[in-house]
Amino acid sequence: QVQLVESGGGSVQAGGSLRLSCAASGRTGSSYVVGWFRQAPGKEREFVAGFSWSGGRTYYADSVKGRFTISRDNAKNTVYLQMKSLKPEDTAVYYCAADKVPRVYGSRWPGDFDYWGQGTQVTVSS
Repeated sequence: QVQLVESGGGSVQAGGSLRLSCAASGRTGSSYVVGWFRQAPGKEREFVAGFSWSGGRTYYADSVKGRFTISRDNAKNTVYLQMKSLKPEDTAVYYCAADKVPRVYGSRWPGDFDYWGQGTQVTVSS
């Protein structure tokens, strides 16, 4: 089992920045892909960014490419999502997720991810 805890959410004005953290505990060695997803009220959960350990690659949704950066600190078992140039449409609950399947190219589908955090709210005002 892997436990994920997100933090770092909050309220910012458009153009601002936030850094989300996802601290992992448990059998983290079996988590091959880590992803960030978000869900706005009345909308489906959508992929934001991911990192594949087996493929050594990061990948992003087109809507955040160039503004968001996913990174990890192996020593701290923590994955980060640096968000810059935030827009009101980025407002959502952000979730960290982990997939125990070694997908070289990662995945953008929520159903592929086995473990989820509780989410952290990000609100961007115009």
